Amino acid sequence: MGKLLVVGNWKMNRMPSEAEPFLRQLREQMPAMQHVTVVVCPPFPSLPIAAPVLEKSPIQLGAQNMCWARGGAFTGEVSPAMLRDLYVTHVILGHSERRSHFHETLEQIAAKVRAALDNGLIPILCLGETQAEREAARQSSVVERQLISALEGLGEEQARRLVVAYEPIWAIGTGKTATPDQAQEMHATLRQLLAKHLGEETARRVRILYGGSVQAANALELFRQPDIDGGLVGGASLDANEFLAIVAHAHSCA
Repeated sequence: MGKLLVVGNWKMNRMPSEAEPFLRQLREQMPAMQHVTVVVCPPFPSLPIAAPVLEKSPIQLGAQNMCWARGGAFTGEVSPAMLRDLYVTHVILGHSERRSHFHETLEQIAAKVRAALDNGLIPILCLGETQAEREAARQSSVVERQLISALEGLGEEQARRLVVAYEPIWAIGTGKTATPDQAQEMHATLRQLLAKHLGEETARRVRILYGGSVQAANALELFRQPDIDGGLVGGASLDANEFLAIVAHAHSCA
């Protein structure tokens, strides 16, 4: 297994004018950690501001979404090449908010994953079940369908660059968090599915993050689980001290 990965997803928060001072604070206080990779994903308007601030820092730059096309008549969209031009390294794809609010389909998300890989970006593929699906004991079949769709057409070498983020939808922005045992159970299921479809070696290399109200108070226990390779952090990534504490917990588990 590689480095643990902590990703801060700002969602539609922070004005571009706020991005620079916040990121400078993170940069100044973020120690270089050999076994933890840190990525922040601001909204699109802040990416050109973030890139020079984070240059030569321990923090990498990510985006929250992208189009599957390289360019053309796609009003309102952003291409993978545009992200690369801004020194973006990672991109969040298939987040539950994109699936529910913007009705992104399995096919569209799979096309985005392939486009990200083809353009040298690391896709962070989000998977997860609703409360109703968990209560019906369908969580494993739901995440399997989401995962297998995204893997279609990928070779082993491409798949090894993929990051998977398990985000139980019932725990996003609600203050609820899957218990460490619940999270570990689903991460182990995802690891088994990766092994089934891509082989044991690839399954060991793919990092699987937990996302769903990750905070400094629960991060340590989550990161101690054997199949949890880091966190996709939402609201807590908007507080510098909280986010730094989460990164420190990851470092202690690496």
